[in-house]
Amino acid sequence: MNKNFDKYISKEVNLLSKLPKAKRNIEKRKGEKNLEIIKESKMFGEKYWDGPREYGYGGYKYDGRWLPVAKDILEFFRIKDGSKILDIGSGKGFLIHDLLKNNPTLSVKGLEISEYAISNSIADTDKVTIQGDAKKKLPFKDNYFDLVLSINTLHNLKKEELIKCFKEINRILKNKENSYIVVDSYLNEEQKEIFESWVLTAEFYGYPQEWYEVFELGGYMGYYSWTIIN
Repeated sequence: MNKNFDKYISKEVNLLSKLPKAKRNIEKRKGEKNLEIIKESKMFGEKYWDGPREYGYGGYKYDGRWLPVAKDILEFFRIKDGSKILDIGSGKGFLIHDLLKNNPTLSVKGLEISEYAISNSIADTDKVTIQGDAKKKLPFKDNYFDLVLSINTLHNLKKEELIKCFKEINRILKNKENSYIVVDSYLNEEQKEIFESWVLTAEFYGYPQEWYEVFELGGYMGYYSWTIIN
Protein backbone atom coordinates (compact mmCIF):
# COMPACT_ATOMS: atom_id res chain seq x y z
CA MET A 1 0.00 0.00 0.00
CA ASN A 2 1.30 3.42 -0.96
CA LYS A 3 2.24 5.21 2.28
CA ASN A 4 0.22 8.24 1.18
CA PHE A 5 -2.93 6.14 1.27
CA ASP A 6 -2.44 4.43 4.63
CA LYS A 7 -4.62 7.06 6.31
CA TYR A 8 -7.67 5.83 4.40
CA ILE A 9 -7.54 2.23 5.65
CA SER A 10 -8.92 3.10 9.10
CA LYS A 11 -11.76 5.09 7.51
CA GLU A 12 -13.40 2.04 5.95
CA VAL A 13 -16.49 1.09 7.96
CA ASN A 14 -19.58 -0.80 6.85
CA LEU A 15 -22.56 1.07 8.27
CA LEU A 16 -24.89 -0.81 5.91
CA SER A 17 -24.30 -4.22 7.47
CA LYS A 18 -27.94 -4.55 8.58
CA LEU A 19 -29.33 -4.17 5.07
CA PRO A 20 -30.58 -7.40 3.45
CA LYS A 21 -28.19 -8.63 0.77
CA ALA A 22 -29.43 -7.68 -2.69
CA LYS A 23 -30.43 -10.53 -5.02
CA ARG A 24 -28.95 -10.05 -8.47
CA ASN A 25 -29.31 -12.23 -11.54
CA ILE A 26 -25.96 -11.42 -13.12
CA GLU A 27 -26.33 -13.73 -16.11
CA LYS A 28 -29.78 -12.35 -16.94
CA ARG A 29 -28.49 -8.74 -16.79
CA LYS A 30 -25.62 -9.66 -19.13
CA GLY A 31 -28.12 -10.73 -21.75
CA GLU A 32 -30.31 -7.65 -21.34
CA LYS A 33 -27.76 -4.87 -20.96
CA ASN A 34 -27.37 -2.62 -24.02
CA LEU A 35 -26.68 1.01 -24.86
CA GLU A 36 -30.35 1.96 -25.04
CA ILE A 37 -31.05 0.53 -21.57
CA ILE A 38 -27.97 2.28 -20.15
CA LYS A 39 -29.05 5.59 -21.72
CA GLU A 40 -32.55 5.25 -20.27
CA SER A 41 -31.22 4.26 -16.83
CA LYS A 42 -29.02 7.35 -16.70
CA MET A 43 -32.14 9.51 -17.00
CA PHE A 44 -33.03 8.32 -13.44
CA GLY A 45 -36.70 8.42 -14.31
CA GLU A 46 -39.61 6.04 -13.77
CA LYS A 47 -37.97 3.10 -15.56
CA TYR A 48 -34.85 3.37 -13.39
CA TRP A 49 -36.76 3.37 -10.12
CA ASP A 50 -39.96 1.44 -10.80
CA GLY A 51 -39.62 -0.13 -14.24
CA PRO A 52 -38.32 -3.57 -15.23
CA ARG A 53 -35.26 -4.82 -13.33
CA GLU A 54 -32.98 -4.46 -16.35
CA TYR A 55 -33.35 -0.66 -16.10
CA GLY A 56 -32.41 -0.35 -12.42
CA TYR A 57 -34.12 -1.15 -9.13
CA GLY A 58 -37.11 -2.96 -10.58
CA GLY A 59 -39.44 -1.24 -8.10
CA TYR A 60 -38.02 0.83 -5.24
CA LYS A 61 -40.47 0.55 -2.34
CA TYR A 62 -40.22 1.46 1.32
CA ASP A 63 -39.99 -1.53 3.65
CA GLY A 64 -38.27 -0.11 6.74
CA ARG A 65 -34.89 -1.69 6.01
CA TRP A 66 -33.11 1.65 6.49
CA LEU A 67 -34.28 2.05 10.11
CA PRO A 68 -31.44 0.03 11.71
CA VAL A 69 -28.94 1.55 9.26
CA ALA A 70 -30.03 5.07 10.23
CA LYS A 71 -29.64 4.12 13.89
CA ASP A 72 -26.11 2.81 13.31
CA ILE A 73 -25.12 5.94 11.38
CA LEU A 74 -26.39 8.27 14.12
CA GLU A 75 -24.64 6.24 16.82
CA PHE A 76 -21.35 5.96 14.91
CA PHE A 77 -21.11 9.72 14.41
CA ARG A 78 -22.56 10.49 17.86
CA ILE A 79 -25.12 12.80 16.32
CA LYS A 80 -26.79 15.15 18.79
CA ASP A 81 -30.36 16.42 18.87
CA GLY A 82 -30.99 19.20 16.37
CA SER A 83 -28.02 18.30 14.17
CA LYS A 84 -28.08 19.15 10.46
CA ILE A 85 -27.63 16.23 8.02
CA LEU A 86 -27.45 16.13 4.22
CA ASP A 87 -28.12 13.02 2.12
CA ILE A 88 -26.64 13.42 -1.38
CA GLY A 89 -28.55 11.21 -3.80
CA SER A 90 -31.48 10.85 -1.42
CA GLY A 91 -33.70 9.05 -3.93
CA LYS A 92 -37.24 8.58 -2.64
CA GLY A 93 -36.23 9.80 0.81
CA PHE A 94 -36.19 6.46 2.62
CA LEU A 95 -32.99 7.19 4.58
CA ILE A 96 -34.17 10.73 5.40
CA HIS A 97 -37.46 9.30 6.66
CA ASP A 98 -35.74 6.71 8.86
CA LEU A 99 -33.16 9.14 10.24
CA LEU A 100 -36.09 11.27 11.40
CA LYS A 101 -37.90 8.25 12.81
CA ASN A 102 -34.81 7.57 14.92
CA ASN A 103 -34.56 11.21 16.00
CA PRO A 104 -37.35 13.66 15.05
CA THR A 105 -35.30 16.66 16.30
CA LEU A 106 -32.85 16.35 13.40
CA SER A 107 -32.79 18.76 10.46
CA VAL A 108 -32.29 16.45 7.48
CA LYS A 109 -32.09 17.61 3.87
CA GLY A 110 -31.76 15.70 0.63
CA LEU A 111 -30.16 16.48 -2.71
CA GLU A 112 -31.52 14.38 -5.57
CA ILE A 113 -31.13 14.69 -9.35
CA SER A 114 -34.30 12.73 -10.17
CA GLU A 115 -37.53 14.70 -10.31
CA TYR A 116 -39.38 11.38 -10.50
CA ALA A 117 -37.82 10.14 -7.26
CA ILE A 118 -38.66 13.37 -5.43
CA SER A 119 -42.25 13.44 -6.64
CA ASN A 120 -42.65 9.79 -5.61
CA SER A 121 -40.85 10.10 -2.28
CA ILE A 122 -42.08 8.82 1.06
CA ALA A 123 -44.19 10.95 3.43
CA ASP A 124 -43.12 14.61 3.40
CA THR A 125 -39.45 14.08 2.50
CA ASP A 126 -40.02 15.86 -0.83
CA LYS A 127 -40.39 19.08 1.18
CA VAL A 128 -36.84 18.81 2.51
CA THR A 129 -35.29 17.59 -0.76
CA ILE A 130 -33.68 19.88 -3.33
CA GLN A 131 -33.64 18.83 -6.96
CA GLY A 132 -30.02 19.24 -7.96
CA ASP A 133 -26.84 17.73 -9.33
CA ALA A 134 -23.92 16.72 -7.09
CA LYS A 135 -21.39 17.62 -9.79
CA LYS A 136 -22.29 21.29 -9.41
CA LYS A 137 -21.70 23.68 -6.53
CA LEU A 138 -23.76 22.39 -3.62
CA PRO A 139 -26.53 24.88 -2.74
CA PHE A 140 -25.63 25.19 0.94
CA LYS A 141 -23.62 27.54 3.14
CA ASP A 142 -20.07 26.92 4.30
CA ASN A 143 -19.67 24.87 7.50
CA TYR A 144 -23.42 24.23 7.64
CA PHE A 145 -23.87 20.47 8.13
CA ASP A 146 -22.93 18.22 11.03
CA LEU A 147 -22.96 15.14 8.80
CA VAL A 148 -23.03 14.45 5.03
CA LEU A 149 -24.08 11.07 3.64
CA SER A 150 -24.08 9.68 0.11
CA ILE A 151 -25.08 6.06 -0.46
CA ASN A 152 -24.42 4.52 -3.90
CA THR A 153 -24.52 7.85 -5.73
CA LEU A 154 -21.13 9.50 -6.17
CA HIS A 155 -19.78 6.84 -8.54
CA ASN A 156 -22.29 8.26 -11.03
CA LEU A 157 -19.94 11.24 -11.43
CA LYS A 158 -16.87 11.40 -13.64
CA LYS A 159 -13.46 11.61 -11.96
CA GLU A 160 -13.05 15.39 -12.20
CA GLU A 161 -16.64 15.89 -11.06
CA LEU A 162 -15.98 13.64 -8.06
CA ILE A 163 -12.92 15.64 -7.05
CA LYS A 164 -14.97 18.85 -7.14
CA CYS A 165 -17.77 17.19 -5.19
CA PHE A 166 -15.42 16.06 -2.43
CA LYS A 167 -14.15 19.62 -2.13
CA GLU A 168 -17.74 20.83 -1.90
CA ILE A 169 -18.52 18.28 0.82
CA ASN A 170 -15.58 19.65 2.80
CA ARG A 171 -16.84 23.19 2.30
CA ILE A 172 -20.31 22.57 3.71
CA LEU A 173 -19.19 20.41 6.66
CA LYS A 174 -18.36 21.72 10.12
CA ASN A 175 -16.16 18.70 10.88
CA LYS A 176 -14.51 17.49 7.67
CA GLU A 177 -14.40 13.87 8.94
CA ASN A 178 -18.15 13.68 9.52
CA SER A 179 -19.16 12.16 6.21
CA TYR A 180 -19.92 8.67 4.98
CA ILE A 181 -20.08 7.52 1.36
CA VAL A 182 -20.71 4.16 -0.29
CA VAL A 183 -19.35 3.71 -3.81
CA ASP A 184 -18.73 0.92 -6.33
CA SER A 185 -15.48 -1.02 -6.15
CA TYR A 186 -14.00 -4.50 -6.52
CA LEU A 187 -11.04 -6.33 -5.04
CA ASN A 188 -10.02 -8.69 -7.84
CA GLU A 189 -10.45 -9.32 -11.57
CA GLU A 190 -13.36 -11.72 -11.08
CA GLN A 191 -15.33 -9.12 -9.10
CA LYS A 192 -14.43 -6.47 -11.69
CA GLU A 193 -15.81 -8.63 -14.51
CA ILE A 194 -19.05 -9.25 -12.59
CA PHE A 195 -19.39 -5.57 -11.77
CA GLU A 196 -18.89 -4.42 -15.36
CA SER A 197 -21.49 -6.91 -16.55
CA TRP A 198 -24.01 -5.44 -14.09
CA VAL A 199 -23.35 -1.70 -13.84
CA LEU A 200 -25.68 0.73 -15.62
CA THR A 201 -25.09 4.25 -14.30
CA ALA A 202 -21.60 4.42 -12.76
CA GLU A 203 -19.14 6.77 -14.47
CA PHE A 204 -16.16 6.27 -12.14
CA TYR A 205 -15.28 3.03 -10.40
CA GLY A 206 -12.14 1.11 -9.61
CA TYR A 207 -10.02 -0.77 -7.12
CA PRO A 208 -9.71 0.79 -3.65
CA GLN A 209 -6.36 2.40 -4.49
CA GLU A 210 -7.94 4.13 -7.49
CA TRP A 211 -10.58 5.54 -5.14
CA TYR A 212 -7.90 6.61 -2.65
CA GLU A 213 -6.25 8.65 -5.39
CA VAL A 214 -9.53 10.51 -5.97
CA PHE A 215 -10.03 10.94 -2.20
CA GLU A 216 -6.56 12.50 -2.08
CA LEU A 217 -7.18 14.85 -4.99
CA GLY A 218 -10.51 15.97 -3.54
CA GLY A 219 -9.27 16.18 0.03
CA TYR A 220 -11.92 13.73 1.23
CA MET A 221 -11.41 13.04 4.95
CA GLY A 222 -14.58 11.15 5.83
CA TYR A 223 -15.55 7.49 6.12
CA TYR A 224 -16.54 5.10 3.35
CA SER A 225 -17.44 1.56 2.36
CA TRP A 226 -17.64 -0.29 -0.95
CA THR A 227 -20.50 -1.80 -2.91
CA ILE A 228 -18.98 -5.01 -4.28
CA ILE A 229 -21.04 -7.26 -6.52
CA ASN A 230 -20.16 -10.94 -6.21
